[in-house]
Amino acid sequence: MASFLVIGPHPDDQELGMGGTIARLATQGHALTLLDMTNGEPTPHGTVQTRLKEAAAAAA
Repeated sequence: MASFLVIGPHPDDQELGMGGTIARLATQGHALTLLDMTNGEPTPHGTVQTRLKEAAAAAA
C-alpha cells in the first residue's frame, strides 16, 4: 500500500475538498497523514483547543 500526505491551509479544508478520496484511500488500506498549516485561529467556530479535539476525533 502507499502513503499519502494531504495538506490543507485550514482545519477541515482537506475533508471538505477531497473527503471522498480520503475515505476511499483509507478503506483501501493506504496510510494517510492530514496536515493543517494553521490551527484554526482565529475562528468563530469555537476555540483552537476545540478544533484540535474535533480534528483528532474525526481522524480516529
